Amino acid sequence: MFEKELEELERQNLLRAERAVKSAQGPRVVLAGQGKVIVLCSNNYLGLAEHPALRRAAADAIERYGLGTGASRLVSGTTELHEELERRIALFKGAEAAIAFNSGYAANTGVIPAVAGEGDVILSDALNHASIVDGCRLSRARTVVYRHRDSGHLEKLLNEHREARRRIIVSDGVFSMDGDIAPLPDLVALAERHDAILMIDDAHATGVLGANGRGTAEHFGLTGKVPLEVGTFGKACGSFGAYVAGDRGTIAWLRNTARSYLFSTSLPPALCAASIAALELLDREPWRHARLWENRWRLADGLAALGLAPEGSETPIIPVIVGSAKDALSAAQGLLQGGILAPAIRPPSVPEGAARIRTTVMTTHTDQDIDRALAVFSSLIDEGILCGERQG
Repeated sequence: MFEKELEELERQNLLRAERAVKSAQGPRVVLAGQGKVIVLCSNNYLGLAEHPALRRAAADAIERYGLGTGASRLVSGTTELHEELERRIALFKGAEAAIAFNSGYAANTGVIPAVAGEGDVILSDALNHASIVDGCRLSRARTVVYRHRDSGHLEKLLNEHREARRRIIVSDGVFSMDGDIAPLPDLVALAERHDAILMIDDAHATGVLGANGRGTAEHFGLTGKVPLEVGTFGKACGSFGAYVAGDRGTIAWLRNTARSYLFSTSLPPALCAASIAALELLDREPWRHARLWENRWRLADGLAALGLAPEGSETPIIPVIVGSAKDALSAAQGLLQGGILAPAIRPPSVPEGAARIRTTVMTTHTDQDIDRALAVFSSLIDEGILCGERQG
């Protein structure tokens, strides 16, 4: 079954397969069949996935609450840890209230259909994450796509859809494949001027952007100006799960209408405890945030010197655009042979002809880790696998 379809994916260099990791997540892992490699592709930005505080918090929660909750949140699946996590995230985001979801995907596919319906128009950035796209599809609202980060185009579309019952602007805070940042000041101003609802997915901004890692709104000095902020605990926070922060009325509405919340067994208490510990570490260990950005600039400057870094990246996500899926696979294999794990990102994750190596740094990378990665990239240029223009 599906043999022909799989053969076609392979012919197009789009067939995918996992590689098993045989160690804790960190800047270096043991990869099955490969041995120890430097990880240059993880979203574990602050290096918290293996932090002792998260391990202890999860272990203590298991001792007290066991593993699963056995039910959804509104049945018997809410523990004190779920409520404490929601209280902490509301404080962290400067919001009145928050609600926890099982994943970022569940959050977006639950929230968007809950706030947008028949007679509404959703205005979605062209490069929004797949979970946002699917959330839009699940709603009964009309979805209109505006050009990536193009505030002028967005305003034109807002004017064209004045008749809608509600207009909802939806954007990633940090775009996961390009590492650029949404023009939040423009989005906030447009939402206020046109009486639209603004929703920002801060999955790759939580723990990364802002002086205290509180995300895109803090980065731009707009804390409290975004009605709906979505984010995950599975990236910079090193845990798992997701959240939505907003005003009390909106969060109460989501608690009663978001289907992915209503009809899913709730997050294991151990994961809630780990996420609480992560939020505490963001405040207690600010050096992690500072070190992340030091590493970001070291890699970005090094790739730029090789002629590989695109101009658009503004975050620890730094894509090396290769072009074809076949060439991206060759680059990824060359990196792996050099001890660097950074898989090829191919369509449909990125547009046709824009396959890439999506590099990311972590707080816990050493200078030597980054320099080693840059040396392997340089060797791939020498071998003709990558095209770059060295400076100087």
